[in-house]
Amino acid sequence: MPGTSNRGFASMNREKQREIASKGGRAAHQKGTAHEFSSDEAREAGRKGGQAVSRNRAHMAAIGRKGGMESGARARTTIGGLQQGQAEQNLGQRPEQMEELPPQGQESI
Repeated sequence: MPGTSNRGFASMNREKQREIASKGGRAAHQKGTAHEFSSDEAREAGRKGGQAVSRNRAHMAAIGRKGGMESGARARTTIGGLQQGQAEQNLGQRPEQMEELPPQGQESI
């Protein structure tokens, strides 16, 4: 490919990149300049990120819409190979106790 180079970090294979990054992390810890988040710091960072994202109403609406679509699709699918009504009839039974029921709307032969 024209314009590409074999130089630089991005052109290295993943193993080589990890090896170099690992060395940098160890060096930072030895030097005392590495930072590890405490659970309180991580919680605060997550809260701030959530607040920033939730200000974008269009984005939040899209997330909610996607969740609703997934939830509805899941409700319309079968549960463990059974139609939803059949799964509800067998609720609380062990698999060996469950009777094989014909699909809803069809009679057994």
